[in-house]
Amino acid sequence: MTELPNDVMMLLSFVNMKLRDQYSSLDEMCNDMQIDRHWLEDRLASAGFQYNKSQNKFW
Repeated sequence: MTELPNDVMMLLSFVNMKLRDQYSSLDEMCNDMQIDRHWLEDRLASAGFQYNKSQNKFW
C-alpha cells in the first residue's frame, strides 16, 4: 500500500493531484496504488468531501 498523508486536508490535496495528473478514475488510482477505495472515501467523507466521478475529484 502507498504511504498516504495522515492529515485529511493533505490527503485531499494528494489524491486530487494524482487524479488530475495521472489517473482517469478513482478506481484506476486505487488499483494502481493499492489503496482501499472504501477506506479512502470514508476518510475523506469524515471531513465532508465526496468523490465526483464526472469531475474526477473529491470536493
